[in-house]
Amino acid sequence: MRFLMTNVSEKSADEALFAEMGKFIEEMTTAGVLLATGGMELGGSVVKASGGEITVIDGPFAEAKEMAGGFALIEVRSREEALELARRFFQIIGDGEGRIQQIYG
Repeated sequence: MRFLMTNVSEKSADEALFAEMGKFIEEMTTAGVLLATGGMELGGSVVKASGGEITVIDGPFAEAKEMAGGFALIEVRSREEALELARRFFQIIGDGEGRIQQIYG
């Protein structure tokens, strides 16, 4: 099962965070569950379609100010395993918010 995990964190990165996250990424890579990871632009654009009209709203958005965002694409045996990795991730980075979505196909 593949899952896309995304996050927004309120903690700014420092050397200790980079080191701890590096160990976690190495562990997931060695275990063969990490397929891809990276940072994300938080502003981006929101695209809405309604009644045939397309609206584009460009960021940055106020609620994303001074936050770091990222993603990880993982392949695990179950949603529970994905949630456990997310729990471990947030134990490293601290406060924030994430989303886990299964990828089909």
